Amino acid sequence: MTPLEKIQSMKMPFAELKGVTFVEAGKDRVVARMLVRPDLCTLGHIVHGGAVMAFADSVGAAATVINLPEDAKGTTTIESKTNFIGGAKEGMTVIATATPIHRGRRTQVWQTRLETEDGKLVAVVTQTQMVL
Repeated sequence: MTPLEKIQSMKMPFAELKGVTFVEAGKDRVVARMLVRPDLCTLGHIVHGGAVMAFADSVGAAATVINLPEDAKGTTTIESKTNFIGGAKEGMTVIATATPIHRGRRTQVWQTRLETEDGKLVAVVTQTQMVL
């Protein structure tokens, strides 16, 4: 099973609720897309910060899963920091690209860049995942 097939086979209910679609996955990079729907927006029809953070969390967690040591039972987020740079309007697609900063036996740290399809930076998220 490829890393992308592994991620696509996992049950991630909250990612599904947000409409997250994983499109690329490897040990060093995971990419997903999310359409900015009205129910993910603020009053100004701009993607809500919580939706951005939750999207990045799902992608970072999936990246961790495909990098877990063989004896690991899973992962959980223990810290997350978001720098909001710009917005994405309703109807746009946001692309999240997670890359590793650290992959250890007890923790992994991932940085996820979230951009619009035209390359406008929306946010940068750094998260630490505990290896269970």
